[in-house]
Amino acid sequence: MSLTLNDVHRIARLARLDVSAAEVEKTRDQLNGILSFIEQLQAVDTAGVAPMAHAVDVVQRLREDRVTESDRREAFQAVAPETEAGLYLVPQVIE
Repeated sequence: MSLTLNDVHRIARLARLDVSAAEVEKTRDQLNGILSFIEQLQAVDTAGVAPMAHAVDVVQRLREDRVTESDRREAFQAVAPETEAGLYLVPQVIE
């Protein structure tokens, strides 16, 4: 598929891009190169190839699920204006 100059103007208008007259031919050549590459990719036989999420077989290393910080609730709540039963009390904001 080869784009014409009118196609480039239309694409630029749809994309809300200001392409000057001097840039139209260069833009057309770049877009035609992209479309040519897409045609090459579509020509590859992918029958029997399973879809994949990543090009490299990656396994996420997981760490042990454990508490890494000390329990400092009392220290944090000691400076709070009001607390009750381990909860912070705040003014009502919705009527």
